[in-house]
Amino acid sequence: MADQINYIVYMLYNIYFFMILIYVLMSWLPNVRESFIGELLGKLVEPYLTPFRRIIPALFGTLDISPIIALLVLDFAKNGLMYLVDKVF
Repeated sequence: MADQINYIVYMLYNIYFFMILIYVLMSWLPNVRESFIGELLGKLVEPYLTPFRRIIPALFGTLDISPIIALLVLDFAKNGLMYLVDKVF
């Protein structure tokens, strides 16, 4: 049972990781975030990224490293959850 739960956690982590990655890469292309997919990703990803953007200022005024920190925290949470599942089940 623990393997199944860990698999689900791992798959959800991968999906959200790539959603964040694609959303960040979309910021490099003009007018892509205003598309249907860009707006949908924004609604799903921005609530998670916003607290990190409030805490971590942009470097040199334009370089936003908060998504990198957000992805690291997401990975840390995934690993912690998978560890707890292994210990409980």
